[in-house]
Amino acid sequence: MADTDTTEGGAPGGDEAGAPKKSKLKLIIIAVAALALAGGGGGYFFLAKGKKKEQQAEAAPVAKPLSFVEVPEIMVNLAGQPGERVQYLKAKLVLEVKDAPQVALITPSMPRITDMAQVYLRELRSSDLNGSIGMFRLKEELTRRVNAAIAPNHVNAVLFKEILIQ
Repeated sequence: MADTDTTEGGAPGGDEAGAPKKSKLKLIIIAVAALALAGGGGGYFFLAKGKKKEQQAEAAPVAKPLSFVEVPEIMVNLAGQPGERVQYLKAKLVLEVKDAPQVALITPSMPRITDMAQVYLRELRSSDLNGSIGMFRLKEELTRRVNAAIAPNHVNAVLFKEILIQ
């Protein structure tokens, strides 16, 4: 109660006591305004970031469809030790290319691709083709060799339509 009497009574110390209260009030108002601006900026940042992701997601499906080139069926005997039973590999391959104009550029090189595949496949043993890792290695090696055979054109992948070891 003594504080209210001196501030209301107009005592000479009242102005000095009111100044710190006003400066604290200004400081609180500035802090609240800064927090509001920071919160608004953060909200805008997250909302704008979400809109950009939506725009990028909408733009992605516009990609051109892939095209495929069929390779003639290949049948080779696999390498083996003398005295072992002869095993054969029959494969139907499909080349995945970026777009339709690539098909017209690759088709004239089909004899070279077939030759390259037959030479490579004849070197393999049946143990090289065991399991999924063997098939994965075969696909990767065929893709690498096809790309070397048709350079400067490019194939995305070699796909197996059918593969049979007998």
